Amino acid sequence: MLAELGFGVLVLTFFLTLYSFTAALYGEWKRSEAVVESARRAMLLTWPLLTLSALALIYLLVNNAYQVSFVYEVTSRSMPAYLKATALWGGQAGSLVFWAWLMSAFTSLVALRKWERDRELLPWVLVVAAFTLAFFLSLIVFFENPFLRYWQTAGGNVLRAVFQPANTLPFIPSDGRGLNPLLRHPGMVIHPPMLYLGFVSFVIPYAFAMAALITNRSDDRWIRLTRRWTLWAWLFLSLGLVLGGRWAYDVLGWGGYWAWDPVEIAAFMPWLTGTAFLHSVMIQEKRGMFKQWNMLLIILTYALVIFGTFLTRSGVLSSVHAFAQSAIGPMFFGFIALTSFFSVGLLIYRWGSLKADVEIKSLFSREALFLFNNLLFMSVLVVCFWGVLFPLLSELFTNQKVTVGPPFYERATAPLFAALMLLMGAAPLSAWGTASARTIGRALWKPALAALFVTAVLFFTYTRHPIALIGFFLIALVLFVTFYEFWRAARARTKAHAENILLAFWNLFGRNRRRYGGYVIHISMMLMAVGILGIELFQRETQGTLALQQSLVLGGYRLEYRDIARFPGPDSREVTRAVVDVYQGERYLGQLYPRIDYYPEAQQNMTIPGQRPTLRDDLYVLLVDWKPASSSGATFKVYVNPLVNWLWLGSLIFLAGILIAAWPERERSAEQ
Repeated sequence: MLAELGFGVLVLTFFLTLYSFTAALYGEWKRSEAVVESARRAMLLTWPLLTLSALALIYLLVNNAYQVSFVYEVTSRSMPAYLKATALWGGQAGSLVFWAWLMSAFTSLVALRKWERDRELLPWVLVVAAFTLAFFLSLIVFFENPFLRYWQTAGGNVLRAVFQPANTLPFIPSDGRGLNPLLRHPGMVIHPPMLYLGFVSFVIPYAFAMAALITNRSDDRWIRLTRRWTLWAWLFLSLGLVLGGRWAYDVLGWGGYWAWDPVEIAAFMPWLTGTAFLHSVMIQEKRGMFKQWNMLLIILTYALVIFGTFLTRSGVLSSVHAFAQSAIGPMFFGFIALTSFFSVGLLIYRWGSLKADVEIKSLFSREALFLFNNLLFMSVLVVCFWGVLFPLLSELFTNQKVTVGPPFYERATAPLFAALMLLMGAAPLSAWGTASARTIGRALWKPALAALFVTAVLFFTYTRHPIALIGFFLIALVLFVTFYEFWRAARARTKAHAENILLAFWNLFGRNRRRYGGYVIHISMMLMAVGILGIELFQRETQGTLALQQSLVLGGYRLEYRDIARFPGPDSREVTRAVVDVYQGERYLGQLYPRIDYYPEAQQNMTIPGQRPTLRDDLYVLLVDWKPASSSGATFKVYVNPLVNWLWLGSLIFLAGILIAAWPERERSAEQ
């Protein structure tokens, strides 16, 4: 009965969403406040209904209801309860339910806000949000129903249906397949939800942007209303990407955090346009410029969110992240085409009304540098989009599968990221309206000199790699410019308000959280860049087969193979764990425990590294193979990943920066 209830609630929610969409359109056409209000209330009902359906599915997952096909496909008796619950987003159908649930929650929050000042936007926000939600619900109801049950015919055939077909009996498997072992990790609890939160949150700014276009509101009110939505969307998507990198580093066993996997890129592309949008809207708010550009950016972000979801769920990509082949691919393609055609057509129709009264007067003004920054983000996007699309087009037209690997992306994007870092150093020192190369140079020479000094020290003490030195110079430049800006502002405040320096710093953040939170984000991204440079340019690796007591040397470390054991682990795993002593010179540093986890039900191995992290480097040891006879020894693959832990440190500071930037400001709280 629970499966039938869950499906029935989904169907009811689908029709309720269609009603909200239709009533909002009709109410606006007839200028009927009552009908629009009924559309708003109908939308408010979608979240509790979808919550009921999602809870029903989670209950079935946790309680081993293998007569439900989705439960059978993603859980097994050996899985812990927390993984059974999070398997909700571990499979195709459940992930769509989770997406729809989040979408209904966000739309309900928007519907609950006070609309007196922006009443003309309400019906159109509801129309766009309801149309998106109805699309995802239609995928669940008609194509990817998670509540299908197994039924067996008299001839022994097993069918899937919600309700019992004639001449069948219920069929209940004794156990389920379980999640892919790569997904049986604590990262499963938080990584996918962060990405989903980021994706779905961006729908709200898009809905307001379309409402502003439809009602011909050319002011920046829609941006102010959605500013915090955009910041939180960007935070969630950024955290999803970072957590995915950490998960890959800990679980996939290839010594890296980012493989330019097509599905990684599918999540990275809306991050690029979202980042450009966050920078660009500041210019519209400050100078009344880039209105057309901002509309285009939010349309692109929405389209890429749907496109990324399409790529992972249509089955067109081969990836560790992608779900299996599915019939929903054409539906996604049609939805992307329809929404893109409507959005771009509407933007073209309103193009003239969005023209700014102010023009860029100097190539070195802050608004010009922000525009260059956006164009660089779009250039990275073009590289990524082409890298993902080219293999698909090649296979479609030539019937040959082509792989676009990391070297293509790294060679194409490295100069673009370097230019972005240079702009991050120059833009804070530029002025609004008019500025010249000379005025920027006068402000930049001190930080540049300090960065040059740091680079010289690194040249004599760490590396003479030219690309690394350029990268470290740019990192140091951005850091010194940011610290210089903090110092200048704090010093001016101490003089103006007779505050001590610490209080001045504190009040700076309170006065303009968005600006100084952004500076903290810049600092965090430079620390992350240190880690990226370190692992990309200086990673060392070796592999060897060792007998007991034998050693292997790499990067100043000596690893001695001490012992190996095989024993049963949790989740019905068979664990083979090696013990390795680590020395640096003659100094004993401790032991590492690389292991291989074998999952009999999936007949799949997982290679879990032993790691010794420091800010200098990360010693990363993999047990590749092992023979029962001790004379055969064990094969180890060893990486030394210099500076990689600065990447994870920077991600923590990044979180602090975005929280500062997104925190409500007292003087603007009434407006929001």
